[in-house]
Amino acid sequence: MNKLKVAILGSGNIGTDLLVKTMRSPYLSCTIFIGRSLNSSGLQKAQSLGIPISTASIQYIQDNPDCCDIVFDATSAKDHFEHAKILKKLNKFAIDLTPAKVGSMCVPAVNMEECINKSNVNMITCGGQASVPIAYAIGKSHPVVNYIEVVSSIASRSAGPATRANLDEYIHTTEEGLKYFSGAKKTKAILNLNPAIPCINMQTTIFAKVDEPNLALLKKNLTEIKKTIQHYVPGYEIIVGPIIENDRIVVMVRVKGLGDYLPEYAGNLDIINCAAIAIAEAFAKNKINAEMEHVISHH
Repeated sequence: MNKLKVAILGSGNIGTDLLVKTMRSPYLSCTIFIGRSLNSSGLQKAQSLGIPISTASIQYIQDNPDCCDIVFDATSAKDHFEHAKILKKLNKFAIDLTPAKVGSMCVPAVNMEECINKSNVNMITCGGQASVPIAYAIGKSHPVVNYIEVVSSIASRSAGPATRANLDEYIHTTEEGLKYFSGAKKTKAILNLNPAIPCINMQTTIFAKVDEPNLALLKKNLTEIKKTIQHYVPGYEIIVGPIIENDRIVVMVRVKGLGDYLPEYAGNLDIINCAAIAIAEAFAKNKINAEMEHVISHH
């Protein structure tokens, strides 16, 4: 089976966890793991796994354009604005795990098919991956959605320096994603970093104001989308709702991580990585099948 070559940019928690997930994939092969500092625990981990590493950042891909077909960008929103232009020129499929919002917003449970034909997809945010499918189901069940508010609580320890530096972008991008996929007139995103020890699992509560709540239809749509998400995020659960409280629809989800490189409580990081792997694998399958058809038709 031919695997598609993947480069991972960014050797922090997200990049390193992506590496472990990529190594398990039947469709993807990590050919280069790129950071900035040889002392980073991510680069040391990659080396111990026998994966080629570089500290040359995006320059490595520019100097070795054949090293990959897909690039996961797990750096920062600021960096991705620069990287996106370079990767477009090099004709790479870019999967952006920062809240830079350069490419098409991607939530595999909702719009996987259209995303595999883009050149750059944005994984919104961890809170977006958890809440947008619920917002989408609310929009699908109600012709008029006046307002959606999402509150995510994550373990403080699971928020690394890049997450903290990108908080404004996180809020803005999550709100945009909610609006785009639900059709809501107004949206609001809130992120709570909880310092409790032992660390809490990621919990996200979605509040929605609609004209005429239809809980029966919403329940059906939520069950369907939850099953789709569980294909790539097994630890995704709806733990409350849908219920009506103070004239609002309330749904609460909890995400437990797979515990690959990151602890299980870091479901917020796990869900965005599982979503990124899901879209990369779909892109790879599509490309491999197209190449096989091409070979068959020429025989």
